[in-house]
Amino acid sequence: MGFKKLLASLGAGGASVETVLTEENVVPGGVVRGEVRIQGGSVAQRIEGLSVGLQARVEVESGDHEVKQDLEFVKQRLGGEFEVQAGAVHVVPFGLHIPWETPVTTIGGQPIRGMDIGVRTELEIARAVDSGDLDPVRVHPLPSQLAIIDAFGQLGFRFKSADMERGRIRNTRQLLPFYQEIEFFAPERYRGLSQVELTFVADDREMDVILEMDKKPGLFTDGSDSYKAFRVGHHDFASKDWTAYLDQWLTEVGGRRNWF
Repeated sequence: MGFKKLLASLGAGGASVETVLTEENVVPGGVVRGEVRIQGGSVAQRIEGLSVGLQARVEVESGDHEVKQDLEFVKQRLGGEFEVQAGAVHVVPFGLHIPWETPVTTIGGQPIRGMDIGVRTELEIARAVDSGDLDPVRVHPLPSQLAIIDAFGQLGFRFKSADMERGRIRNTRQLLPFYQEIEFFAPERYRGLSQVELTFVADDREMDVILEMDKKPGLFTDGSDSYKAFRVGHHDFASKDWTAYLDQWLTEVGGRRNWF
């Protein structure tokens, strides 16, 4: 038995962990629910800690290039120490709150390539940490966010890509150490414009919407009017025609700078 305990402490014949999400579809501010199933190994073992968290793969600037980094931005401990008997199954349910700033990973039911966000489970046994696989979470836009995204679609913009970048956007309500950029190709009607980048920074009442134009090569240098930030309430967003609002801003800026 002593030899089995030694092997278990080294990871051979020890307890294993599996996380099952009962609801992987969520919106910012919502709750991901699931359960952690711990399968006892060949001997009884003392579990020193069990936690679940949200992890994102973000881009980090490193010199003159960018590297990918796994960043845990939420962590929740599930209870205290306990013992799992040999061969027994121990089930721990959980509800993990999703921060309002969490990037969207799915639009219109389609996953966004490169948006790797999921639940990471950690099981601590004898001062060792066993990390489970990342269980993907599908984060859908809030209705207020979808209204802005749909407005770009109505204007003829096409989705290009999205990424998550480590850093901060000044003069916003940002709390997380990273943010998302959603990029759209501009339609021909805005002939001097290459693309627009869109960022949401939300809390439980409203959100900051940050837009940045990217002009085509060969045009005049950008000015500060190619960047725009405004606030949108989650409960009164439907009172504005966002298609007309965005078109007016794009047309005014493009006209002043001879883009269109």
